[in-house]
Amino acid sequence: MRLALPWMLLSLPLALAAVWWVAARQEPGGRPALPFPALAAWSAAASLRSRLAQWLPLAVRLAALALLGVGLARPQKVTSQLSGPGQGIDIMMALDTSLSMNAVDFQPSNRLEAAKDTAIRFVQGRIEDRIGLVVFGGAPMLACPLTLDYDALTQRIQGLGAGMTGVDGTALGEGIISGINHLKAGSATTRILILLTDGRGNVGLDAITAAKTAAALGVKIYAIGTAKRGESVMPVDDPNYGRVMVRVDEDLDEDTLLEIARLTNGKYWRATNLSELRAVYAEIDRLEKSAVKRPEIVSRADLYHAPALAAALLLLFEIGLAQGLLLRWP
Repeated sequence: MRLALPWMLLSLPLALAAVWWVAARQEPGGRPALPFPALAAWSAAASLRSRLAQWLPLAVRLAALALLGVGLARPQKVTSQLSGPGQGIDIMMALDTSLSMNAVDFQPSNRLEAAKDTAIRFVQGRIEDRIGLVVFGGAPMLACPLTLDYDALTQRIQGLGAGMTGVDGTALGEGIISGINHLKAGSATTRILILLTDGRGNVGLDAITAAKTAAALGVKIYAIGTAKRGESVMPVDDPNYGRVMVRVDEDLDEDTLLEIARLTNGKYWRATNLSELRAVYAEIDRLEKSAVKRPEIVSRADLYHAPALAAALLLLFEIGLAQGLLLRWP
């Protein structure tokens, strides 16, 4: 809220002076100019109605004049918003969707659901950063290109499922290459890849070679290993017995993930439960805060009509009083 013409408030003392001048010209107690001997006692005991008739119209006129003065000062509601595309950072998430991500060691759900939950939280906490998503099992697949449409990206993450690439295995190196290929087209000065997996590369390009390519292109990789230490279980659909739980040995290649992070000046974490995974994404969020400066658009909406309308209503109210309840006869 601001006043476009604050100097118009100087009219308020003038209004007050005018009302005082009118009041000073009135006879105290409403006495008539021609004295009458028996009238003195009656005037001393003037009724409440007569006092209201004397002062209430003046008070109403003063309030109306004050509101008009405020209206002349042009009160305005000021709103501002950031406009235009800001220049944040480009982030590509590479998410392992191999069948082993169905392992149920991330209570109350499985590894993939935990990864989806934390990825969505991360996306919704960013501002003006373009974020994309690739998934990989035995082969990589683009799930969402770099975008500022976080709602669309969130829907894509929610629709992910284990084994969705249709190819068995874990193409860790191919997932990295796919992610950095989509980052190359971006114009941001900072580009990062968040790599999440529960296993080791066993098909396709070597992961270390892919990491060296990322380092050459200036892409930083934050690697996350998601697996409970030791043996886990996962559901498998058996043609004879239906859905059964089978044991899954720990197969997380931490040495390779550590080397990927080192080569690209990134960092590696291991998360063994949902709370640890959320903490990892929260740390990445703190590490990669982008300073985005956007032009500001300021809009001003005049509000003078409100005090002007209130003043008009007060004047109508005063006229109504003078012609009704506080009607005075000569």
